[in-house]
Amino acid sequence: MADGADRGPAAGAADGRAPAQAPERAMWCDERFDFQSTFLQWLAKHVPNIYSAEMDPLVEEQEEMVQAGILYPLECYLFGEDPDIFLEKLQQSGTSQLCGKVFKGGETTYSCRDCAVDPTCVLCIDCFQNSIHKNHRYKMHNSTGGGFCDCGDTEAWKAGPLCTKHEPGASSSPKENSECQLNEEIMEHSRRVFPSVIKYMVDMLIWEEEKELPVELTISREKADSYYCVLFNDEHHSYDHVIYSLQRALGCELGEAQLHTTAIDKEGRRAVKAGHYASCQEAKEEIKRHSENVSQRPLHVEVLHADVMAHQKFALRLGSWLNKLMSYSSDFRQIFCQICLKEEAGSENPCFISKLMLWDARLHKGARKVLHELIFSSFFMEMEYKKLFAVEFVKYYKALQKEYISDDHDRVLSVTALSVQMFTVPTLARHLIEEQNVITTITETLLEVLPEYLDKNDKFNFQGYSQDKLKRVYAVIYDLRYVLVSKPTVWTDGLRERFLEGFVSFLRILTCMQGMEEIKRQIGQHIEVDPDWEAAIAIQMQLKNILLMFQEWCACDEELLLRSYRECHKAVMRCSTNGRSREKTVFHLCGHTLESRPYRVSADPVSIHLPLSRTLAGLHVRLSKTGAISRLHEFVSPEEFQVELLVEYPLRCLVLVAQVAAEMWRRNGLSLISQVFYYQDVKCREEMYDKDIIMLQIGASLMDPNQFLLLILQRYELVDAFKKIKPTKDQDLIKQYNVLIEEMLQILIYVVGERYVPGISNVTKEDVIMREIIHLLCIEPMAHSAITKSLPENENNETGLENVIDKVATFKKPGVSGHGVYELKDECLKEFNMFFYHYTKTQHSKAEHTQKKRRKQENRDEALPPPPPPDFSPAFSNVVRLLTCDVMMHILRTLLQRAVELETHLWTEAMIQMVLHLLSLGLLEEKQQLQKSPEEEVTFDFYHKATRMGSSAMNAVNVLMLLEKLKRVPQLEAQKDTVNWILQMFDMVKRLREKSSLATVGATSGSEATKADESTQDKEKAERKRKAEAARLHRQKIMAQMSALQRNFIETHKLLYENTLETQGKDDAIMEEESITSAIDYSRIALGPKRGPSVSEKEILTCILCQEEQEVKLESAAMVLSACVQKSTALTQNRSRILELSGDTLDPLFMHPDLPCGTHTGSCGHVMHAACWQKYFEAIQLNFRQRLHVEQIFDLENGEYLCPLCKSLCNTVIPIVPLQAQKINSEDAEAVAQILSLARWLEIVTGRISGYSMKNAKGEKQNLPPFTSKGSGNSALEFHSILSFGVQSSAKYSSSIKEMLVLFATTIYRVGLKVAPNEADSRIPMMTWSTCAFTIQCIENLLETEGKPLFGSLQNRQHSGLKALVQFAAAQRTTSPQVLIQKHLIRLLGVLLPNFKGEDTPSLLEVDMFHVLVGAVLSFPSLYWEDAVDLQPSSVSSAYNHLYLFHLTTLAHIMQIVISSATESPSAHSSDNSEEAQSAQSFCREVCQYTSGCFSQDIPGWLVWDCVKKGIMPYLRCAALFFHYLLGVSPPEELLQVSEEGQFKALCSYLSLPTNLFLLFREYWDTVNPLLQRWCADPVVLTCLKWKSIAIRYPRKRNHLIELPEDYSCLLNQASQFRCPRSSDDEQKHPVLCLFCGAMLCSQNTCCQELVNGEELGACTSHALQCGAGVCMFLKIRECKVVLIEGKTRGCLYPAPYLDEYGETDPGLKRGNPLHLCQERYRKLHLLWQQHCIIEEIARSQETNQVFFGFNWQLL
Repeated sequence: MADGADRGPAAGAADGRAPAQAPERAMWCDERFDFQSTFLQWLAKHVPNIYSAEMDPLVEEQEEMVQAGILYPLECYLFGEDPDIFLEKLQQSGTSQLCGKVFKGGETTYSCRDCAVDPTCVLCIDCFQNSIHKNHRYKMHNSTGGGFCDCGDTEAWKAGPLCTKHEPGASSSPKENSECQLNEEIMEHSRRVFPSVIKYMVDMLIWEEEKELPVELTISREKADSYYCVLFNDEHHSYDHVIYSLQRALGCELGEAQLHTTAIDKEGRRAVKAGHYASCQEAKEEIKRHSENVSQRPLHVEVLHADVMAHQKFALRLGSWLNKLMSYSSDFRQIFCQICLKEEAGSENPCFISKLMLWDARLHKGARKVLHELIFSSFFMEMEYKKLFAVEFVKYYKALQKEYISDDHDRVLSVTALSVQMFTVPTLARHLIEEQNVITTITETLLEVLPEYLDKNDKFNFQGYSQDKLKRVYAVIYDLRYVLVSKPTVWTDGLRERFLEGFVSFLRILTCMQGMEEIKRQIGQHIEVDPDWEAAIAIQMQLKNILLMFQEWCACDEELLLRSYRECHKAVMRCSTNGRSREKTVFHLCGHTLESRPYRVSADPVSIHLPLSRTLAGLHVRLSKTGAISRLHEFVSPEEFQVELLVEYPLRCLVLVAQVAAEMWRRNGLSLISQVFYYQDVKCREEMYDKDIIMLQIGASLMDPNQFLLLILQRYELVDAFKKIKPTKDQDLIKQYNVLIEEMLQILIYVVGERYVPGISNVTKEDVIMREIIHLLCIEPMAHSAITKSLPENENNETGLENVIDKVATFKKPGVSGHGVYELKDECLKEFNMFFYHYTKTQHSKAEHTQKKRRKQENRDEALPPPPPPDFSPAFSNVVRLLTCDVMMHILRTLLQRAVELETHLWTEAMIQMVLHLLSLGLLEEKQQLQKSPEEEVTFDFYHKATRMGSSAMNAVNVLMLLEKLKRVPQLEAQKDTVNWILQMFDMVKRLREKSSLATVGATSGSEATKADESTQDKEKAERKRKAEAARLHRQKIMAQMSALQRNFIETHKLLYENTLETQGKDDAIMEEESITSAIDYSRIALGPKRGPSVSEKEILTCILCQEEQEVKLESAAMVLSACVQKSTALTQNRSRILELSGDTLDPLFMHPDLPCGTHTGSCGHVMHAACWQKYFEAIQLNFRQRLHVEQIFDLENGEYLCPLCKSLCNTVIPIVPLQAQKINSEDAEAVAQILSLARWLEIVTGRISGYSMKNAKGEKQNLPPFTSKGSGNSALEFHSILSFGVQSSAKYSSSIKEMLVLFATTIYRVGLKVAPNEADSRIPMMTWSTCAFTIQCIENLLETEGKPLFGSLQNRQHSGLKALVQFAAAQRTTSPQVLIQKHLIRLLGVLLPNFKGEDTPSLLEVDMFHVLVGAVLSFPSLYWEDAVDLQPSSVSSAYNHLYLFHLTTLAHIMQIVISSATESPSAHSSDNSEEAQSAQSFCREVCQYTSGCFSQDIPGWLVWDCVKKGIMPYLRCAALFFHYLLGVSPPEELLQVSEEGQFKALCSYLSLPTNLFLLFREYWDTVNPLLQRWCADPVVLTCLKWKSIAIRYPRKRNHLIELPEDYSCLLNQASQFRCPRSSDDEQKHPVLCLFCGAMLCSQNTCCQELVNGEELGACTSHALQCGAGVCMFLKIRECKVVLIEGKTRGCLYPAPYLDEYGETDPGLKRGNPLHLCQERYRKLHLLWQQHCIIEEIARSQETNQVFFGFNWQLL
């Protein structure tokens, strides 16, 4: 139905039926008639007829009837003229300033971090591209659907609220006024039409009767017994459940059930059966029964009368019509809103829009979408009515939220999701707080929806909670967050009162959370079932920002802050009273006494949830910050304050954490450990752990320090530990005590030292963030995203990182992989505090280690004293008294004494480290105070307290003495530097005190002290230097040992390090020997009589499986290389040819010059014995059979396995065949050269072939062409003359090598043709030659793309793989019948020599010449085959065979280039008159003559020569590689480096060609002339020359991945415009981009699935078959991920080549930063494709990320 809404409102108006209804239309227009009743009668008559076929609706036909029969007449009445003309006028008169585009799921939205008021303010892609925000710091995200574009809303943006499209002057209208006014008549008509239309819509949508219609829609005709069984959508049943239920209940086909299910999911309901009431009722029961079997709940099914169904459907169509109408005029919107909000006079009923909202949860999906879009296009486009709508929304807020919570549809589909559109508008939020008391409404709703989770004490307890329900409850919490998102600047009394009321209401929720889910320590037995803890922590996380926002709001206004504080204090007190009944206990230490309630965390219940206490702490800090704390006594009297009670609960919580660390709560299971983790984690700590520390600081500032410390000792259960020690043998108990002491000392350090909180000291938020970042980077350099994750987010999801990061760190860019990192600036290192309170234990030790290591490298001492802390603010200034009080001194002295007295089990190094840290803090504090004020004003006397003797006999030493002794304790060697630093500080403080009291006297003694001090420092420095030097020498010695071992390793494993350059060196050595005997350097020529010697050295290889070495010999057992054969389209430009290229009928002998689909063989270069490999493969198969349930990442059926060493995916092995060294005797070669010209060679070959064909013809009828031989008189002599130029017996291969030759050849045949293996198939040799040629072409292409030299730059794996492949291709011939090879050879020669041409011989322009060359060279030895003996050509014979075959194919290739590529008229003129240009000119004249003038002879010779030289280069490079690996002749030096000109000459010399290639034609003119004539006369050549067909141009275009835009938002823009070609609906798809060809596809969607060979394949998988022969690379645009796929079952995700400014990828656009293309990474992807490593990458990825529930790649 939505389809129709997109067509013009008057589509179909020209239909012949429109004028037929003229009389009735007139009746509508007549003022005497009541419009409503006439309209309803009209609908009653027409609607059931239009929507009569609901089982199989003809959507377009229905739409035409609706337009013609109802909407067109309605519009004519409404507008008073032709609707098309009227709406066109309205359209041109300007549009609204608000964009109002409603987002669909998956659509990209943009938010500006610089200008948006909050993160919910977003722009659609069009507005963003045309706005100023494009150049700001923006974020991109995928919409979940349901929101709308805020362009034009001035309250949403601090700057740039309008894009250029929506600016007032942007429209074509001459008026500045954005929209024109409608005339009064149209307004009057609207007021008549809209009420009826809206009433009808509302009535039908909330209609509950299944069988009857409203009276006014019932017409007199008899009611038909026509019903539908209608199935509704829900979120409980999966697709498969519904399909199964429908198939079982209705007995329908799978396809039909799938159609129904898709429609239900999209529309929300669907008629699945039509018929009488009884049959539909029966179907309903069946569906319910079957669906209950599958899931706990039955599906929602109703039986509706056909007319009810029709009217409901039409009501939605009217909704779409109204929606369209709203976009044309503000007047329409206002009239619509007025009618919707109008309440019936004297009636209790809500207004229309409220009725619809209240019914929303009962509407189906399609109806909800229409309703919400209508609200967006009407109410939300008019600010005044948005406000009125919001008031209605808040009025029914509780009911709506309760409906939503019990509903099962997603949040996006609920009317409650609209809250974000209203609550985040600052003025509207203020209005709703002040007038509608929205905060109270929301908080009360929260309490009302959670009653089942309250226990008998009115505390929450989420045991056995429903996850789904809680997720829905979060929606209410989000609403609270939205309302509070922007703080008010002006406070009115009303706003203050209402906010306070809301705050008090919110405190009721916190009261239910204070102390919830208490736990008690398990003793004896472990807990049986872990309690549910997630819900409470999740709610805490949801509330974190809300708690902070409430505190921020309170802090905006002094009066409000104090009143809020009072309310919160009362609430805390109410929660703290229950423990008062117990008697108080008294205990004494150091002459101080503490009276407190007996409570032990280890025995009594304790809770980690204390939001009330923590909110109070937050408010207290804000009181201190604003200075309002001075008035606190007016609101909370000191007697009421009861600070001990406030501190009690947070202290218990910290003790619990300490006891968990001491492993006292082990028996309470994982749930407690998880809670403690989150308590201190960045997601929760701001409103949990941090606030507890603050509460302790509040306690320390208001209580007597000794009392405070005694309370702490008591709660930590450490009173006994600091009294006289009772000896105990229980090691666990001692360890427990030690951990508790460590934890307590740590908390004391935090209470005294952690002052970076605005309010506790005079610091800003920036200072706090900078300190967090400094401490994170002290651990190690970190990526931007890692730092962001480690910092708490504020209510706008911002961490404040960008504002300060550059002050403290420098950014280091990433390489081709990895990401950029921030490194801390050196000047910030002094800020490092080892006991930073947000460090976890691991972070603490890692940071300490890193910093000590750094200082060691800088040759400095390893002391890491605390940085000087900022001063406490006045309200907290008393906290420092803790350091100087008696109990603290007792604790410090006791611990130092234990360390000195070597009671090793009673102290730990960490403990002493903390004691030293506390001492440092005390000294720093005193030093700072002394430097600021004169001594007599400084009351802080840490120095005196620390140097005073202890009172008791045991403590008759002072701290200074203990520190001196401590330096001598061997276990504390690491702390020596710290102790020295503290002693120096004591000295400094002493001098500061003395300086101020004895300014004159102390001067001399001070300088002496300094000298003494300096001398000890110098000694220490010298000692440190000596140690550093010793360490350096030790390191050098170790490095020397290691490099010796390394050299030894390289010597032993030479093979691993062997490279082509090394073999080059060996070649040179052999050459030197040669050159002594002969004066001419033959060594660098590969073809013809001057061929250089083959270089073959002994090849000794090690098997990676059994580690045994073996020399590679023909007669030895086979050794093999693991290899992977795959089909490839990496070289083609034309991807549409690929699908036909496989199967039983294909003849692969000739490769099309476009190389549409080749077979590539790659190897990882690892060697095994064939027997070892077979055992290994059998073992894998056996293992797989035993573990059937585990999904394998490779396909054993098709011979796949992972290389045992490098885990590359392989599917076969290449046998390693040794190169047979051949040496040419130069005298023989000279002799043969006299006789064997090309003409004579051709005669001999023709004679031999004719002889064979006659022989064979006797046996059977051959379909070989008749051969004409000049010397046919003596045919027997002619037949054997080929043998007279030298033969030798064929190589004899061992049986295992032969077996491997057959195995590998069969794999190539099976994979390349996608057929079942068949060792006897005649196409096996063809496929062997083809893969050899194609692989060489791929490697040549890769070297050219990378700009590397042709020889010497191949990787070891490529070199060994290619060498083995070429030798295998030469040897494979011996395993096939020679007659077969001869047949193939004759067909190949048919392309070059017209007298061998058969019916199936393709034209010269239709074959790839390099494939012909490889096939001909490798199959030529078959002509030497005799019945009795197995012969092969000698070195001299094969030298000539190779030379002439190569020259012939080269001539044919030159001809190809000239015909296809040298036909363009020159654009630049060059008067090059070189020898080559003249030869080219004369050659063109010949061609022109032979083609009867079709080939133009006007093309200048220099241009032809230029085209030939460029076009033939790839062919020559491939030929050089081929002959090098076939014959082993070393290439010229020039080919070992990159140079264009030198390369051409070197190639010509290596391949025995003249540098002027046209001289070849001259040299062999008599022989070649007839061939040339025949080539030119070919009909295909002539049609190409007449421009009737297009031939492949040379050099072929090299493939690259498609060009991607630099800015990722351009791609997102393309995706947003993508429309699925097969789907008419407007739903957002998952667009993916093929990086091979640039096609955009609709992925993971049923609309684009295709049936290929009876299998359902997704769009990507089926595209991959056509585009990349099954292997392909896609970019998922909306998720910014690359997907690699291979075949139908395998694929993996790969990082996209787009990076943000911090050098990081952003899969799923989770961070949303602007992304830009990284060329290096894109190049890496290109190489992955061109190197044929995609399959390997997929296999590696799947092995490392094995998932039990794999992704269904088939449907991608």
